[in-house]
Amino acid sequence: MERLEFAVPCLFGLEGLVADELRRLELADVRAENGRVFCRGSFLDLARMNLNLRTGERVLVVLGRFPAPTFDALFEGTRALPWETLIPKDGKFPVKGYSIGSALHSIPDCQKIVNKAVATRLGQAYGLTTLPESGALYQVQFAIQKDEAVLMLDTSGAGLYKRGYRAQGVEAPLRETLAAAMVMLSRYRGRDPFCDPFCGSGTIAIEAALIAKNRAPGLSRSFSAQKWERMGSNLWLEAADEAMEKEYDGDYDIWGGDIDPAAVELARRNAVLAEVEDVVRFEVSDATAFHREEPYGRIVTNPPYGERLMERREVEGLYAAFGRTFAALPQGWQLALLSSHTEFERTFGRGADKKRKLYNGMIKCDLFLYEKGRRKRGEER
Repeated sequence: MERLEFAVPCLFGLEGLVADELRRLELADVRAENGRVFCRGSFLDLARMNLNLRTGERVLVVLGRFPAPTFDALFEGTRALPWETLIPKDGKFPVKGYSIGSALHSIPDCQKIVNKAVATRLGQAYGLTTLPESGALYQVQFAIQKDEAVLMLDTSGAGLYKRGYRAQGVEAPLRETLAAAMVMLSRYRGRDPFCDPFCGSGTIAIEAALIAKNRAPGLSRSFSAQKWERMGSNLWLEAADEAMEKEYDGDYDIWGGDIDPAAVELARRNAVLAEVEDVVRFEVSDATAFHREEPYGRIVTNPPYGERLMERREVEGLYAAFGRTFAALPQGWQLALLSSHTEFERTFGRGADKKRKLYNGMIKCDLFLYEKGRRKRGEER
């Protein structure tokens, strides 16, 4: 089973970015669906994806797919898959998953059926009536949508958004994968001054620094599949060496500011853990007083929404003040701002040039994109 099918789940709205990342990694047969992207590759590619993906949530090996309108069909379809090609006789194989729009809607019952089917297959393959499950973790995942089941093994362990640099966060943290997506959607490439005036624990600025340096985000963490028998350490070393050879050195202007001194101190510590403290700086700063003299630059930021951190009216006042701050910047500045506020553009004082629908956890948001030198048709000059 040298050629594998992979599934990479992602936050809704990021499917295109994940697909682009997989194509840049030269994965084959890349295909995006709602909330996940499929592709094909090798065991080496398994390691490369875990180390390099910025916007995917985890890397799953697809064992197979089949119709599952009944529990009998789920059991037989699962038992027919070649689990023994990846799971050794002592492997641990707990089961989790979900079902959407299908006849089999009881998740606990589906878990029991899948677990029994995998155990039956492995028991027959290894000639055992009881499997020890004392070895490495082979997390089984199922996804049942419209009565079709997809059975997979999770290679990542902790989600890929857990880069290893954020030991703790401030209230309402932004997931690293979404922060990276915001930076990528702003088209930042490391050349312009980059600023986040609502930096919190520093996630957006740190992800911008990783992107500027072209540093693989998974180099400082471990993955479940590192303990798999089929995944020799040489594959992970080869993937890591390849990633490190692609890193850039440069003089980058990356800045984050926050009005909370404790958040700024935490951001500085996180930058050290991410090994980007030499290219990103954090300061205590009021976003409504933000100003830069450079003729151009990019702001990528995630201010409070009014749903979790501040009252709605207070947030609207903050948006209005920041709108005036942005209007005072030189004409070459661009802004990418994430908010769930339905009246953001009105309170900010200007309609966005472009919008992109994204999700921050379960919160439906828009990424509002502004270019200062660009005016929408019909606006007065």
